[in-house]
Amino acid sequence: MAAIVKRQRTILQFDNTVFTDTTGAFAQAEEVNLSACAGDLILIRLARLEQTIGFADACAGIIQPRRGAVRFLGRNWPELPADQANALRGRIGRVFKTGNWVNHLSVMDNVLLSQRHHTRRSVRRLRDEAGELSQQFGLPGLPIGMPGDLTAADLQRAACVRAFLGRPLLILLEEPTSGIFLDVISALMGAIRDARNRGAAVIWLTQKGLIWHDQTLPVTQRYRLVADKLLEVTR
Repeated sequence: MAAIVKRQRTILQFDNTVFTDTTGAFAQAEEVNLSACAGDLILIRLARLEQTIGFADACAGIIQPRRGAVRFLGRNWPELPADQANALRGRIGRVFKTGNWVNHLSVMDNVLLSQRHHTRRSVRRLRDEAGELSQQFGLPGLPIGMPGDLTAADLQRAACVRAFLGRPLLILLEEPTSGIFLDVISALMGAIRDARNRGAAVIWLTQKGLIWHDQTLPVTQRYRLVADKLLEVTR
């Protein structure tokens, strides 16, 4: 009897996808192909800030392609009604390159906001999980102050907490170690390991050579965006 081959679950797939170049992330005529499966850690090196933001937005279905498909959990973002797309984004964690903090809300409320909207878990349970993650990333606990009251380093730690909170199935990391590489890299790799072990896919977007050349990172795929072409790099 032939052995049964178990296929990994595909979390995110770009299938012959072409984007209109309104973000600076992609050239209009270039097709993007990429598959992120459960357990993957994909490292992508980009050249410009707008590429980092644009690529993450494309993964989350915020930027709509001109042609082709971007499928998250088997569903094509462009074909989904707005309410279904927004609900699916609750399964995505993200460290935003530009912070993306709501300034009139406390950092605690910012961190919990997505999960409070997308899940039925109690606020207490969310706070407990966020508190544990906060300590893991070097904070004394879940910050209760306003975003303007925290240092840039502590805000970056809080951004990592927000990205991993709620056991997301896709985690988009836009320069997650910015300004605090040595302080946070061990905790970040532990959080990535736990996420991958439970079946999540992680996409790490970076402009930094320090990250790109780090051979200790347990990367499953490497890509570079060169001349607006996404090229896989084998090592």
